Amino acid sequence: MSTVKKTKSTAKKPAVKKPAVKKAAAAAPVAAQVTASDNGHGGAEGSGVRRRDFIHIATVSFAGVGAAAVAMPLVSQMSASADVLALASIEVDVAAIQPGQAIKTSWRKQPVFIRNLTPAEVEEASKVDVGSLRDPQTLADRTKPGKENWLITLGVCTHLGCVPLGAAAGEVKGEYGGYFCPCHGSHYDTAARIRKGPAPTNLVVPEFAFISDTVVKIG
Repeated sequence: MSTVKKTKSTAKKPAVKKPAVKKAAAAAPVAAQVTASDNGHGGAEGSGVRRRDFIHIATVSFAGVGAAAVAMPLVSQMSASADVLALASIEVDVAAIQPGQAIKTSWRKQPVFIRNLTPAEVEEASKVDVGSLRDPQTLADRTKPGKENWLITLGVCTHLGCVPLGAAAGEVKGEYGGYFCPCHGSHYDTAARIRKGPAPTNLVVPEFAFISDTVVKIG
């Protein structure tokens, strides 16, 4: 009988890689921990930031509304009232004022002197050497062309704000025939220019214009 020998095959079988089940399983808790951490402390921090932003925005918005609420009454108070606007200008009929006479009126709560100068007073005021005056102004500088006899000034002494004498009949007109402030002895001439005493400047001439031959608008 023939003998048949069995020989073992020397060829190696190909290696089969096993799926990384354990590694995946090990990584899963780590991922879970990271996710839990994000949803835990990280989420609380994000919520806190959003809460702080909201509080900051609300505070700034409230401050803006408060400032506007304060500003509105202030602007309203600064706006001119109806009675002030009504007194912004006045019209005075001067037809009854005779040469050499003067009247007192009121404009913006200040006294105003309106004087009808005589030809002699106009001449006297016009021949004064302007260079010798403390506050150099001619009569023409203080009146309107063709209306040099109409002198309109505020009745307020430029020293301390007293009301000078000389506008009403019988009042003292001072050494220069215009106005006299007895408080500290300021003398004004017929053009209401300071000639003697502590007053630094002439009586103020307000803005005015004749809107007819006998009506003057002041202001």
